[in-house]
Amino acid sequence: MSLTILFPDPRILAGGQGGHLVSFGLRLYTNLHVVESLVGIVSGFVVLFGMFAADRLDGWTAVFLATTVATSVTGFFFPFRGFKPSYVVGILSMIVLGAAIPARYGFDLAGAWRWIYVVGAVVALYFNVFVLIVQAFQKLPALHAVAPTQREPPFQVAQLATLAMFLVLGTLAVIRFHV
Repeated sequence: MSLTILFPDPRILAGGQGGHLVSFGLRLYTNLHVVESLVGIVSGFVVLFGMFAADRLDGWTAVFLATTVATSVTGFFFPFRGFKPSYVVGILSMIVLGAAIPARYGFDLAGAWRWIYVVGAVVALYFNVFVLIVQAFQKLPALHAVAPTQREPPFQVAQLATLAMFLVLGTLAVIRFHV
């Protein structure tokens, strides 16, 4: 896989405008955003599978929540024009994280806060994976060829299968994660 797929030319994001310094800064910012997102996804799956074993995984949880918040926040500062669907995902992610973080750290998973944390964490992870799939279909030539507008069946099946997987994993996590 080419690194230009993961780290696109920032002039594309900026509409082809900007000098070398702006281009370099935007490329650095894009790379940071991508790394945050990937670390959030990997650490999120570690946390999710820890939930199945009723293991709090304090360090992994902190990394997951911090990088997932950072991913959502940095996503709002790209130089796009207009309101994008990615903003909706970012806002929804911040809402579920706004419940999950206090449930985990403020209310120490007591009572209903346990399942609020689990659902919030799983939904936030799902949003990250949802965006990863969108990006993969936009940037990987083989996937883009089969679903160039993301309205084609391969894209829809991938997203539907991911949603179904997260519904099952989330349900299992709520059932199995006890402190």
